[in-house]
Amino acid sequence: MTLLFPSPCRAPSLRLWGALGLLAHMAAFNAAHADEVQVAVAANFAAPFQKIAADFAAATGHTAVPVVGATGKFFAQVKAGAPFEVLLAADDETPRKLIDEGFAVKGSAFTYAIGRLVLWSAQPGLVDAQGEVLKKGAFAHLAVANPKLAPYGAAAMEALKALGLAEALAPKIVQGENIAQTFQFVSTGNAALGFVALSQVMPLQPPGKPAVGSQWLVPAKLHTPILQDAVLLNKGAGKPAAQALLGYLRSDAAKAVIQASGYGL
Repeated sequence: MTLLFPSPCRAPSLRLWGALGLLAHMAAFNAAHADEVQVAVAANFAAPFQKIAADFAAATGHTAVPVVGATGKFFAQVKAGAPFEVLLAADDETPRKLIDEGFAVKGSAFTYAIGRLVLWSAQPGLVDAQGEVLKKGAFAHLAVANPKLAPYGAAAMEALKALGLAEALAPKIVQGENIAQTFQFVSTGNAALGFVALSQVMPLQPPGKPAVGSQWLVPAKLHTPILQDAVLLNKGAGKPAAQALLGYLRSDAAKAVIQASGYGL
C-alpha cells in the first residue's frame, strides 16, 4: 500500500494564495469605495498640499482634486455655489464666516498650519538679516499680496505699519492677486523684493547648498498670527472622501510635511 503524505510546500502555498486573495479583495474594496474630494487650497499651501494629496491617495484610495487661489476669492466663490467640498484657507476668519453664514459645517474648522511671513528677494545680498533694506528704500518695487484678499498681504501691511514704514513705502508697493502671484513678481525680478510665505522660499534652500536670493524672516510679533484653518463645506457634508481628507490633515504624516514646509503647528 502506498502512503500519500502532503507536500511540505502545500501549506505555505495555500497561505500565500490566501494572503494574495485578501490583498486583492482589499484593493477591490478600496477601489469600489474610492472617491474624489474637491479642495480649495490657499495659494501659499499649494506645494505642501501636492505632497499631502499624493500621500492621502496612497493611504486611503481617495483623490484630492485641488484648485489653488486667494482665500478671499474662494469665500465669494463658495457663496456663489462653487463645487468645493473642503477649504484650506490662509486664515481662520474665512472658515468662521462661512460657518456663520451657513456655507460650512459647524464644528468642522481647525487650524492645520501656522504661516510664517518672509521678506524675500531673488537677488543675493539685497535683503539683510534685520530687514533694514526696507528703511533704506533703495529699490523700485515692493511686492505685497492684496491685503483684502490674501491674509499674507494683510500680515505684510501690519508689519509695515508696526515698523512705521507703511506710508513711506506705499508708492513702491505692487500688489499681487494672491501670494503665488506675489512670489512670481519677485522671482522674475519685476519687483526687487516682496513679502511672501516662508513655505514658498523653503524649496530654494536645499540643505548643504547656498540659498537662492536673500531673505528676512519677519518677527511674528509684527503681525497678527497667520492661523490657517481647514473647514468642511456644505457640499462635502456626508462625503467620505472629504471627511477622510480632513482627518488625514491631522495625521502625523501630514503634520510632518506641513512642518518641513516652513509652517508652525
